[in-house]
Amino acid sequence: MSGDGFLDQWVAALAAELGVETADVDVQAILDVARDAAHNVMRPAAPVAAFMVGYAAGLKGGGSQPVADAAAAASAAALAWEGTAEAQ
Repeated sequence: MSGDGFLDQWVAALAAELGVETADVDVQAILDVARDAAHNVMRPAAPVAAFMVGYAAGLKGGGSQPVADAAAAASAAALAWEGTAEAQ
């Protein structure tokens, strides 16, 4: 989890609501993906990127390794993005 008490409480509550294990939630990796997408693509890309990481990991069976792999790929894609919001 993140190390931030309030955020950890929210993640635990959300995980319980969604029926997932918090051990598989790398909050920092998701926050990093969101940051990279927001800063390098455009702000609305942040939640979409976070969702896509979860979706991709879920399709690969879920768990910490698929999440880590998807997060790394998403961050790399966002950091390599050369488009501009004006061109979108």
